[in-house]
Amino acid sequence: MNLLAWIVLGLIAGAIAKAIYPGAQGGGILSTMILGIVGAFIGGTLATFLETGALQLTAASLSIPGIFIAVLGALVAIWGWYMINRRAY
Repeated sequence: MNLLAWIVLGLIAGAIAKAIYPGAQGGGILSTMILGIVGAFIGGTLATFLETGALQLTAASLSIPGIFIAVLGALVAIWGWYMINRRAY
């Protein structure tokens, strides 16, 4: 997938994931795009692992199922970022 498609997929998946995830995440369009691209890789890798049993670094494609997988991956990325950066009281 070319760079422009990754950016578009990242914007779509990141925006949908930020809208779904409860609470305020902060960040601008760049962080949303990076979150979506990371989510596309997380989701694509997990989908490939569940389908084939092989752990390969792949990204989701720019399609309806690819966007769904990228949004799920972005939700995992948001949760992971929250767990790393949360404050202990």
